[in-house]
Amino acid sequence: MKKSGSINSIETFGLVDGPGIRTVIFLNGCILRCKYCHNPEMWTMKEKNYTVKEVLTIVKSNKPYYKNGGGVTFSGGEPLIQVDFLKKLCSKLKKEKINIAIDTSGISYKNYKKLFKYIDIVLLDIKHINKDDYINITCKNEFSKFLKFVDDLNKTNIEVWIRQVIIPDVNDNNNYLKNLANFIKNNIRNVKRIDFLPYHKLGKEKYRTLNINNLYKDKEEMNKEKCDELYQKFLNYYNN
Repeated sequence: MKKSGSINSIETFGLVDGPGIRTVIFLNGCILRCKYCHNPEMWTMKEKNYTVKEVLTIVKSNKPYYKNGGGVTFSGGEPLIQVDFLKKLCSKLKKEKINIAIDTSGISYKNYKKLFKYIDIVLLDIKHINKDDYINITCKNEFSKFLKFVDDLNKTNIEVWIRQVIIPDVNDNNNYLKNLANFIKNNIRNVKRIDFLPYHKLGKEKYRTLNINNLYKDKEEMNKEKCDELYQKFLNYYNN
């Protein structure tokens, strides 16, 4: 039986999900229900619509553009939901010497460690660094799984890029910035890059179309200039 996966969409010239030009594959399925999520259409698993061979053909067709560290990035949703599909696909991609990144919150009920030998970069989405606020933002009690993933990741040599969404009146304050800096320095190895992403409402129409309650519908967007200022303050904490 051919190994297949449930894929929402494939972006062939991504520029923000890892180094270089990348093929970004958005997989369906996610355990979390983050209040700021802009891809709610990918929360639930859907019909398996791509075989490993079909995805491999698409990725290989873009290989001439994978310069300056380019390659493929698996996003979602939460790609770790489809570990078995990814393991089979990544083993094929690695034989083609294609750089592989995974954009993940580290939450899965399956054995994700069998993927680590194929992954070059983990784009690690930090929801929050303490349990109560993590639960409030994600609407799920999975903080221990996040910490376990970080611990397992630390046992590898995989390059880590941190991603932190900055939300008005949630984590846009000096106390959080200082605690985040300490958390990363003391708990996460191999960090090569840290990005702040300003909260936005680009997914608001999706909630309406899907008839899903948007818990942040009244939340103001994060001002990009303020987000940049907060990032500079964070760097001062992180580098000192």
